[in-house]
Amino acid sequence: MHVISLGAGVQSTTMLLMAARGEIEPKPRYAIFADTGWEPKAVYRHLDWLKGEAARYGIEIITVSKGNLRDDLIEACEHGTRFASIPFYTINPDGSPGMVRRQCTKEYKIEVIQRKCRELLGYKPRQRIPEGALTQWIGISLDEYQRMRTSRDKWIVLRYPLIEKEMTRADCLAWLERHGYPRPPKSSCIGCPFHNNRYWLEMKRNNPDEWAEAVEIDRKIRKIPRFRGQAFLHAQRVPLDQVDLGEDQMDLFDGFINECEGMCGV
Repeated sequence: MHVISLGAGVQSTTMLLMAARGEIEPKPRYAIFADTGWEPKAVYRHLDWLKGEAARYGIEIITVSKGNLRDDLIEACEHGTRFASIPFYTINPDGSPGMVRRQCTKEYKIEVIQRKCRELLGYKPRQRIPEGALTQWIGISLDEYQRMRTSRDKWIVLRYPLIEKEMTRADCLAWLERHGYPRPPKSSCIGCPFHNNRYWLEMKRNNPDEWAEAVEIDRKIRKIPRFRGQAFLHAQRVPLDQVDLGEDQMDLFDGFINECEGMCGV
């Protein structure tokens, strides 16, 4: 069985549509989107459109979820419950900078997709699956080749079709434009610490509700019970609404350098 791991960003959208049109074979029957519950509204709108487009070619997009990452994080901040750690930037008790180990991708993305793949193959939890039973397509482009890895599970073979095609992210955007498809939004959680200043500024300017939500979460994580030190969403390790996002410089080159080339969501 071949399954697409769908992030609904530029690369995985391109990979899915290329497969649908027969440019990458064999055509997978399924694409799986792991929903953290904390994606920007634009991503959910794009995903709804993509589901309809993929269905025209016989590919079913399945949405799976462990729950709402934002709600789980708030619960942890307010009641000390366990949560999958996000890569917060920290100031340790001795004043030194640090960073929290990332668990969110594993628990809210990788594990829920694998659980669904196991189900699609017809196997129960902990039941042994034959080696190489599943080929999982990952939307990493040539300019991100350093993100390639091999699967720790012998029943899963990871495939990177865009690298096979020697396609960069720019090539993906050009392919989408040639075929009249919309440009996908960046797929990543609203409060992801890996956002760069351009992304934060775009959110602040164009999506004030999402910006306010990120600012609220940034304030809450300063008081995570049993957490030593202070946590922040921004690498400057100051409150998000106090970060200098370089708004004056961005105004100067608006439409040129204010194009986000982030690679968090594929």
